[in-house]
Amino acid sequence: MTTAIEKNYKVTAADRMIIAAAKVLEDDKSVFVGTGMPLLAAVFAQKTHAKGLLTIYEGGGIGGQPTERLPIQVSESMTYENGVIVGSMDYVMSLAQAGFIEYGFLGGAQIDAYGNLNSTLIGTWEDTKVRLPGSGGGADIASFCWRNIILMSQDKRKFVENLDFFTSPGYFSGPGEREKHGLPKNTGPYRVITQLGIYGFSEETKRMKLLHLYEGVTLDDVKENSSFEIEIDPNWSYFPEPTREEIEILHQLDKSGIVLGKNDK
Repeated sequence: MTTAIEKNYKVTAADRMIIAAAKVLEDDKSVFVGTGMPLLAAVFAQKTHAKGLLTIYEGGGIGGQPTERLPIQVSESMTYENGVIVGSMDYVMSLAQAGFIEYGFLGGAQIDAYGNLNSTLIGTWEDTKVRLPGSGGGADIASFCWRNIILMSQDKRKFVENLDFFTSPGYFSGPGEREKHGLPKNTGPYRVITQLGIYGFSEETKRMKLLHLYEGVTLDDVKENSSFEIEIDPNWSYFPEPTREEIEILHQLDKSGIVLGKNDK
């Protein structure tokens, strides 16, 4: 039987971002999962190449592998399905603090060249233009997970030279700064995934560096959608387009459109 996806094989920006994020996650590792794209990316990884991935949901569930449907958010009961622990938010945060969580997912309204994030406000504290949710668990995840994956859209208002508010730490102002602020060595932002491509961070400068573009995106697109200069890896490449099978699996996992229905442009 031919499905609608097979008839109309179309890949959206959200599809690319979620599948790219999932492919960063490794089998038999652990990941701190947040609501939305990160949740779908983690479940997709479990269903494809990382069946032994240990999901740690921000609401307290550990090891959950939902089968009936995608959880709406990280505190609902579906996150405990087939899991190993029904814990609490402070318990899973303590696991990150103890160094037990390899990957963390983050997002934000603004990011700078060193991976520092703002999810608190736009404007100033005295003259706030937009009030955002704040840190939630973001600062904890950014501080203590070994490798952080940042998922966010990219334009000049979001990729900024200076944050309006410093919510969650990246590499602060460069090499050695995380350690100076008391954070564990060898932790920090690892990948930034946007609708244009995938970025890492330079070992020498700790500044954001382009690793991969999606098909159809150019280096000029990267420059035009950032207020700071992004380093270009000399060996950058195009990231493979999702296959028909991958798109089928992704949309089957989110049949209700909990994530993809809101991110289909």
